[in-house]
Amino acid sequence: MKWNFNLRKSPATPKPKKSLVREWLDAFLFALVFSTIIRGLLFSAYAIPSGSMEGTELAGDHIFVSKLSYGARMPITPFALPFMEPTIGSNHTKTYWEGLQLPYFRLPGLGEVKKGEVVVFNKPARDEPPYERPIDQRITLIKRCQAVPGDVVVIKNGQVYVNGCIASNAPLQQTTYLVTLDGQGLNPQLLQDMDITTDAQSGDNQYLMTVPASHLAELRAIPGVKAVAPYNQPAGEYNENVFPHSPLFKWNEDNYGPVTLPKQGMTIPLTESNLAFYHEAITRYEHNRLEKHGNVILLNGRPATAYTFKMGYYWMMGDNRHNSLDSRFWGYVPEDHIIGKAMVTWLSTDSAATDLLHSVRWSRTFKPIR
Repeated sequence: MKWNFNLRKSPATPKPKKSLVREWLDAFLFALVFSTIIRGLLFSAYAIPSGSMEGTELAGDHIFVSKLSYGARMPITPFALPFMEPTIGSNHTKTYWEGLQLPYFRLPGLGEVKKGEVVVFNKPARDEPPYERPIDQRITLIKRCQAVPGDVVVIKNGQVYVNGCIASNAPLQQTTYLVTLDGQGLNPQLLQDMDITTDAQSGDNQYLMTVPASHLAELRAIPGVKAVAPYNQPAGEYNENVFPHSPLFKWNEDNYGPVTLPKQGMTIPLTESNLAFYHEAITRYEHNRLEKHGNVILLNGRPATAYTFKMGYYWMMGDNRHNSLDSRFWGYVPEDHIIGKAMVTWLSTDSAATDLLHSVRWSRTFKPIR
């Protein structure tokens, strides 16, 4: 018997060459998928729109936010155009479809939100109609965490206390002072060099100025400055703009509390004062229905005397204390609103600069956020 073996390889069928358009399309799709995964799970870039965090962060700063620090929050509205604002155009056209909304879920992270960290989160629903907008499609804010779930917060004459102890102030925190002059005035350039802004004139030779803590002693030493005193709303003076917007609490932005932040598993009695402060958490954030019939409180249609929280809540405040809308005005921040930890300012631009060369604040490029 004769065996014949053909050991030669048959020529491979040549693969059709991709067109230039196809190659560019494949590269674009790969980049889109890769960047979406990175942005969704690891970090994102955000821009600072306002001065509520001055002087830690300036309007025009562009920052990187670590989602890995607290664990990436999975999309609540999975059908949304990537890298787009929630609404675009003058008609506020939505870039997402809210027909499908997933429950809140967060992947494991490197840790939890800690007091003193600068955090990026979605603004709580209050004061942002329509309230039914999905959580991950709400306005993005950046503030410093002052207290975590279970903490007791008090503000006395502008100073935050947590659990009875003075909370550490940010290194570049600034607030408002009443500055009294001798009538000679101050050099505007000198104030600009110290990042001091004049907010208003309070009386003859008296001005309200926003002063960074690092330049406070320097301001007091200037010839012509007679006195520099903190400017705070008096204790007991009710400000209806502060949370919970109830005359039961005679609070203002400088004298506030005490308040206990809800934490998961914490149970409170359903009293009139507790309902005034925690109603937002129980109904809007934890999706319950509260009703009151005479002296009887109904929770989801059933009589109830207590409530146990399902989530933890945080207290966020801006470093620019008298120019910040924060937890003092719209309340505590639920954990499902947290996006990530602000890590570094990778670019900073000054919209007031007269030319392109000076529009970049080079000293802030790749500056860590503390």
